[in-house]
Amino acid sequence: MKVSRFMASAAVAALVGVWGFTGAGTGHVDQASAASASKVDNFELTDQNLLAHNLYSMGVDTKAIVLITQGNGCPVNRNNATAYNALKAAYAGKGVEFFMLNANSQDSREDILKEVADFHYDFQVLQDTNQLVGEQLHVERTGEVIVIDPKTWNIVFRGPVDDRVTYERQKAAATKTYAKDALDSFLAGRSIKTARVDAPGCLINLLEAKADHSKISYVKDIAPIIQDKCITCHQAGGIGPMTLVNYEDVRGHSLMIREVLRTKRMPPFHADPRVGHFSNDRSLSADQIKTMIHWVEAGSPRGTGADPLGVQQFAAKEWPLGTPDVVLNIPAYSIPANGVVDYQNPWAAMPANFEDRWLRASTIKVDQRQAVHHVLTGYLPRVPASGDQTRGGGLGGPSVGGYAVGAESQTWPTDSGTFLQKGGAVGFQMHYTPFGKPVVDNTKIGLYFYPKGTTPTYVQHNSVIADQNIAVAPNDNNWADVAYMTFPADAKLFNVFPHTHYRGRSSSVELQYPDGRKELIFSMPKYDFNWQGAYDFKEPLNIPAGTKMIAHFTYDNSKRNPYNPDPNRTVPWGDQSFDEMFYMAFDYQWKEETSSHRTPQYDAALNNSRLIGMLDKNIDGKIQSAELTGRQFAALKPMFSMFDRNGDGGLDSTELAAATSGALGGRGGRAPDGAAPNRGEAAMPPAPAASNGSTPRG
Repeated sequence: MKVSRFMASAAVAALVGVWGFTGAGTGHVDQASAASASKVDNFELTDQNLLAHNLYSMGVDTKAIVLITQGNGCPVNRNNATAYNALKAAYAGKGVEFFMLNANSQDSREDILKEVADFHYDFQVLQDTNQLVGEQLHVERTGEVIVIDPKTWNIVFRGPVDDRVTYERQKAAATKTYAKDALDSFLAGRSIKTARVDAPGCLINLLEAKADHSKISYVKDIAPIIQDKCITCHQAGGIGPMTLVNYEDVRGHSLMIREVLRTKRMPPFHADPRVGHFSNDRSLSADQIKTMIHWVEAGSPRGTGADPLGVQQFAAKEWPLGTPDVVLNIPAYSIPANGVVDYQNPWAAMPANFEDRWLRASTIKVDQRQAVHHVLTGYLPRVPASGDQTRGGGLGGPSVGGYAVGAESQTWPTDSGTFLQKGGAVGFQMHYTPFGKPVVDNTKIGLYFYPKGTTPTYVQHNSVIADQNIAVAPNDNNWADVAYMTFPADAKLFNVFPHTHYRGRSSSVELQYPDGRKELIFSMPKYDFNWQGAYDFKEPLNIPAGTKMIAHFTYDNSKRNPYNPDPNRTVPWGDQSFDEMFYMAFDYQWKEETSSHRTPQYDAALNNSRLIGMLDKNIDGKIQSAELTGRQFAALKPMFSMFDRNGDGGLDSTELAAATSGALGGRGGRAPDGAAPNRGEAAMPPAPAASNGSTPRG
């Protein structure tokens, strides 16, 4: 009998895991340390699907937020998977938001994806890579259910989901349902009788939670980070709202620094660090983030010695790339205090003595930073005949640069350029946003050229993956869309530039190679409309002929989005920010092309692939009848079988071209009138015969 009892125990232990756990046993109630007194500061974490979640943004329409600590390989978590899923299902539609929280330093995103699939967790798992949320919440073990009140951000319950599973044993059924009882009481407005229960689970090793952070000093550790990552904006004349040029500045703003780091609002570089490597990466490393936050929490000690920042003089340069070869004054514009300003399209002529030259860099020096949202450019081969510089500009030719907040300058790749012929002018698209008082804007552009007689070897091109058919559904906080373009020849990809408006939530880009293999090359878990720019790959990516470049965007058209003008509206494509865009710009070069051997046919083929890539939502290379959406393309449905000449149930590129040129008079294959191949808020670009401009950083 002793043997059989041991074997029965062993069988149970095999299910839960015999890891020699020690510590409090399940069911120990600690009312004296009830969790309701513990307030949670705001944070932002990314889930296993590369979508960011901001804690406080959930408070708009949520009655309770539940976090369940999780770790890969933990038998307690695995054995409770069904109970976790049942708890979540019980509160579906009742205003309770559920997440798992993984603070294990050893668990990668790929491993979490596998764990979720293998054990059928019906949860978004927030990955606390830096363990800063785990430190704030004082998590110790997996398997703990944490209930947060979104009105006060206090923790109102901590404990196990129930009492069925404990160390080395489990019961057939739970007799105490701690988490459900707590949620029922809280949602009903009753006092939670058992607010704290020690939860069994695997220990979480918070690597720096018990370290002596008082040894971190401003002089030795913090000042170098500030100078490397922050001073560019936070100095006299910079775009930052405050200066961070000495210890007093940094200490005075230390709590705000901690907040913007926890919520990932700063620094303004939003690519996920686990996907791709970028030459213009402004982000802080994980070690730098932890050092900064631990320094703040240790009281912001100064350390000994001279102030490394205070002994220097910081001021933003008028022209960060040096004195330009040519400076053009964009015609002044009077911006009203309020209202919506239509896009302005001024132009400025090149100097009379300007000769044919190759452009290598540019900077747009904005005058009224609060009012100028973006500037886009296009080189006009001839000066507009009207002579009226306030109109007739726009984006008719290759870009010579652009502006968005934090992205004023652009430098072309080595030995690459854009050719500008004499006798032309630069057209501009100016987006002004009134901010409460009338001002006059006098923005300038500085142009930098290769020396006279110097011709770069390579020609830089730009294009845009776009979906002008977009219609973002109302009251949806994660509406998704996809579009692609296909490269007809071997190319190099230099960067990507995602752009949406107020409702943009996330973005990513993947490559689908001719053999069907897919590679994620860029991920932005949280899109920030206030900070837009290009993400330049550290090394250009090789793109084989036949590769599809696939862009994904998600949109938050719900009241959780604080920037949303109207969550009840179906949002179409439009120039103004209260409408939307699906716009992924990119710079590229054709491998076989040089400045002396041009290949405009490749640009035409690439841009001609935009239409099928806009409609082909299942990315099978054909358009099914159900994919003909929107007023323009839905008109093709009654004639679908006529254009499906091979009868395979889908329109290939040739059949689609015939359909749009016939039934739609060619309109379906073209972009909106007046569009141009530039980044930002222009209408969708046309398919130019050749585009030798580099896409602007704005």
